[in-house]
Amino acid sequence: MPPRAPETAAPLSPARKVTITNVHLDLGAGRRGTDMGPSAMHVAGLVPELEALRCEVLRVLTLGTPSFESAKLADPHARFLPHIHQICTKLADEVERTCGEGALPLVLGGDHSQAIGTISGLSRHYRKQGKRVGVVWVDAHTDINTPDTSPTGNIHGMPLAVLLGHGPPELRAIAGDQPALDPRDVVVIGARDVDEGERRLIRELGLRVYTMQELDERGTSVCVREAFDRVQHGTAGVHLSFDLDGVDPSGAPGVGTPVPGGLSVRESHLICETAARTGKLLGMEMVELNPTLDQANQTGRLAVWLIASALGKSIL
Repeated sequence: MPPRAPETAAPLSPARKVTITNVHLDLGAGRRGTDMGPSAMHVAGLVPELEALRCEVLRVLTLGTPSFESAKLADPHARFLPHIHQICTKLADEVERTCGEGALPLVLGGDHSQAIGTISGLSRHYRKQGKRVGVVWVDAHTDINTPDTSPTGNIHGMPLAVLLGHGPPELRAIAGDQPALDPRDVVVIGARDVDEGERRLIRELGLRVYTMQELDERGTSVCVREAFDRVQHGTAGVHLSFDLDGVDPSGAPGVGTPVPGGLSVRESHLICETAARTGKLLGMEMVELNPTLDQANQTGRLAVWLIASALGKSIL
C-alpha cells in the first residue's frame, strides 16, 4: 500500500450521526473468513477516523450467525439460506431504525449477501416517504445470479438479483411486498467476472454495468460521474455497496474471490470521494474483507480509508 497523501477532513456541519453494524457472516461465501472482516476494520482504526471527521457514532451493533461447522447447509443451490435470511432480516430492521433516527447506516461485512438486509432496510424506510433508493454497487462480479443460474449456490453471488425481485422468495420478502430496487436506479462499477446466467438477466433488466473495459476505454472519472448522476435521478439519494474484490488484488489482497485487472486504489478512492461530493449518501457498506488472506491488514486499512473518503475526508 503506497503512503497516503496528506488529507484533511471536509467540514461537516452539523456533525453527522452514524451507526455501525458489524455483520459477522461468511456463510454466503465460497471461502471462510469474511466473518472476521468487521474486526479487521476496527483494528485498522475505523472509529477514530470517523470521530476525526466529526461523525457522531450513535451505537455499534454486532450481528452474527452460527459457525460454518454447526450451520445446516439446507439447499445446495442456495447454501445456508435459513441462516442468511435470519441475519438479513435483523439487519434490515436495524438499518430501517437507523434511517428513522436521521443517521447514516454504516454496515461492515461479512460477505455480500448481507446487502439483502442493508438495502431492504433502506428501501423500506424511503418507500414510506414515496421515494426510491439509488445504489452504486462496486464489485468485480455483478452478484445477480439466482439459485437456478448460480454455479456454486453461494448466496453472496445473488444479492443484487434478490433486491431486484429475483431469487429465493423469503429473501425478496425482507424488502416488503415489492422489490427493494428498480433497475434504473442501480449501477455496477468494476465488473470483470460475469456468469452467463447473469448476462441474460442483466440484458433482461437493462441493468447498467460499467465493466473494467469500459472504465479503461472511456476513463474512470467520466464513468463514475455518470454513474452517480444516473442513480440520483428521481431517488432520495445514494447507497454505496463496496465489495473489496472490486479493487485489484495488488491493492486489496484480503478477499476471497480476487479477480486481476480491477480498480486501482486511487480509482477506488475516487468512487468514494464522488459519493461524498453528492451530499446525498444514504448509507454505505464495506464487504468481503477476509483477514485470513490479507497481508498485515493492508485491505483492512484500505477499507477504513475508503469509508473515510465516502464520509467526507478529502485531500485539501
